[in-house]
Amino acid sequence: MNIKKFSKFTHNILILFTLCILTFPLFGQEGRFGNAWVNADGSTTFHFEDSTAKNVKIICDCRLHRETLEIKKENYHKAKMQKDSTGVWTYTTPPLAPEVYTYMFEAEGKRSNDPKNPDSIRVRCDRMSTFIVDGTPQTQLYTSKPLKGRVDTVIFDNPLGKKSRGVLVYLPPQYDDNQQSYPVLYLLHGLNGNEYSWTERGRAIDIIDNLIAQGKAKPMIMVLPDANPEMLIGQKQDMGLFKNIMLYPSWNDLDFEKCYPILDSFLCQKYRFSTTLGDRAVAGLSAGGKQSANLVNMYDSTFSAVGLFSPVVGNKQLPNSKFAKYWIGGGQGDLFHHRINKFRKRMQRNHIPYTMYNSVGGHTWRNWRVYFTEFSQTLFR
Repeated sequence: MNIKKFSKFTHNILILFTLCILTFPLFGQEGRFGNAWVNADGSTTFHFEDSTAKNVKIICDCRLHRETLEIKKENYHKAKMQKDSTGVWTYTTPPLAPEVYTYMFEAEGKRSNDPKNPDSIRVRCDRMSTFIVDGTPQTQLYTSKPLKGRVDTVIFDNPLGKKSRGVLVYLPPQYDDNQQSYPVLYLLHGLNGNEYSWTERGRAIDIIDNLIAQGKAKPMIMVLPDANPEMLIGQKQDMGLFKNIMLYPSWNDLDFEKCYPILDSFLCQKYRFSTTLGDRAVAGLSAGGKQSANLVNMYDSTFSAVGLFSPVVGNKQLPNSKFAKYWIGGGQGDLFHHRINKFRKRMQRNHIPYTMYNSVGGHTWRNWRVYFTEFSQTLFR
C-alpha cells in the first residue's frame, strides 16, 4: 500500500472511530422497553406492527400531548397512532419527566399489552407494560441493579379465615450468608391491590435493594401480604376497583388486622425475624395506610414506626400510644388531602409528634414510590 492510499485509509478509520465515540454516549441515554423506545430527550416513541389494522391507539398514564408533574390521580390518556408505508404504527410523546410509566395498545377496540416487553403488571383489571424514563436519583433506584435480595412466595392459611392469603417475603442480600435475625417491615397495598402491588407498581424491591447497597437503609425483611378482606388470595384479574369498593364495608371489620399476630407468628417460624422490642414497622398506602394506623393502635408497643402514605384515616385511627413514630406523606392534589390535614392537626392538638412529607401531585404511585424511599431510610436506626 502506498503512502497516499495508507493516509486515506487512516483518515477514514479515524472518522469512523470519532463517529462511534460521539454517538455512543447519546445511545447510552436512550432505552428500549419492547415497543416503547425512550429517546435521548425523554420523549418516547411507541411502535405497533399490524398492517391490516385501520385504527390503533396508544394508552398511557403519561400526558401524551403535554406532560406535567401535577398528576392528581392515575389518569390514562389515549392518542391515535399513525401508520407508515411499511404498516408499522407509531406515536411519539413530548419529553416526559423521569418516572415509571405504564402503557398498552388498542387496535380496532381490542386492548393488549406489549408482546415484546416482558415487564407487564396488573393495573385494575388489565395487564399493562412498563417503561422507565431515567434521569434522577429516584429513577436510578429502579434501574440500578445491585446485589439483590431474595423474594419468597408464601401461602398463609389463617385458622380464623375462610381462604388463604398470598404473602411475599423479601430477604436482604446478606440473609443467606449469616445466621443473624433482622427487623421487619410490613408493607400494605391499597384498595385495588394485592401482595404484588408494591413489587410491580411500587418497585419496592428495587428501591430497598439499592438503598441497602448504598448504606442508606438498614438490612431488613419486608412482608408484603394480600391485606384484602374476605381472604382474597392474589385477586384474580376480574377483581378490580369496583368490586373492591363494593367490599369496602368489610375493610372496617379489621379482617387483616385481626390475623396479623397469627401471620407474624407463622412467618417467625420460617424466617429469622428479630424479637427485639422496636424491630417491627408497618406502612401502607391509601386504605393500607388506614390498616397500618389500626395495627399500631391494636398492638401497642409492637411497631416502632408507621408510615401513612396518602392514608384514608379518621378519628378511629388517631394514635392511642406514643411508642410508634408517625411518618405521613401526602400530595397537595391528593384525593384525601383535606382528611390528612385534619388528622395531623388533631395529632398536634394531642401533642403527638410526627414527620410530614409534603409533595406535589396526588393519589399516585409516583408519590408512593418516593414516600417509601424516604420512609424506609428512617427505620430501625
